[in-house]
Amino acid sequence: MTHSEGAGLFGQSLYSLKAKDINQDKGTKVQFSSADISENDIREQMPAILDTLLIDRTTSTPTKIRNIIWANENYIQYGRYYTVSHQIKPKLITGHMGHIIIPRALKSQYVQKERTKSKAEVFTPTWVVKKQNDVIDASYREDDLQTYINRKWLEITCGEAPYMATRYDMETGNILPLSERVGFVDRKLARINAHVDEKSEWQQLVEKAYKASYGFEWNGDSLLLARENLLYTYYDYHVAKWQDKPKHEHFATIANIISYNLFQMDGLKYIIPLSDIRKRPIKSQLKLFDDNVSDDKSQRKAGKRVRIMNWDKNKMELFDKGLR
Repeated sequence: MTHSEGAGLFGQSLYSLKAKDINQDKGTKVQFSSADISENDIREQMPAILDTLLIDRTTSTPTKIRNIIWANENYIQYGRYYTVSHQIKPKLITGHMGHIIIPRALKSQYVQKERTKSKAEVFTPTWVVKKQNDVIDASYREDDLQTYINRKWLEITCGEAPYMATRYDMETGNILPLSERVGFVDRKLARINAHVDEKSEWQQLVEKAYKASYGFEWNGDSLLLARENLLYTYYDYHVAKWQDKPKHEHFATIANIISYNLFQMDGLKYIIPLSDIRKRPIKSQLKLFDDNVSDDKSQRKAGKRVRIMNWDKNKMELFDKGLR
């Protein structure tokens, strides 16, 4: 795991990272206190928010919403709607299928090994996340609050986004108290909680903090977990500060920001995963003794370049703008 500083998002400095009890007053009832977030609960209580968390902003248009894709073969035993290039729809992960997406720490050892083998997916211990984030954060501790929360950070190949928000220990799956959370979004929200005592100002600063925090991931299931973790992190800090639940409209606003800032991408090509692979024709005819016949599966096309939101200009821009 390394970190670097250089020209990045929208021409500003970019800080890239490679790689059970919530702290609150007694008597406050929290339903979001599990590492394994229930898509059924979100669907039942906030259906529009689950829809938002599944949106792919690059492939969606003003007239047609498209969702993130599975981008792995871990769920193909459930049928044709769970293949690598299929969109993740709410009905596929709720109801009697509401149990299938779980954090890496709660997956079987076999599945963990297979994902490491196929996609180099590994977990980073919380103490390592802390040390690396500490190194970067040390240079900005003297920043005023506005400067600090507006600094742009990006977690690359983010998985479940522990460098952004460490809601739970990546090894055990145990929920961490706020005092032990070390993600860069955690650090921003902790400073806001410590210095802001007016609720509307608090909300405005938190929204700015989220708009300046980015992450990308290949796997659709991990990306959904990351988005859920960031959303529930907002809930946790709100409850800790105000001893009440956030308004639905504020929850929806944060979910919307997250759906833009945590995005699905092939980090080597800056495209939507698998978007450069041509689908094999249903009918193909091979010529006998023809040495020049190509395998349709291996044919490539130009992939769909990823776009992300530039909140300063309030417009979508290509992620690799200025890199090509």
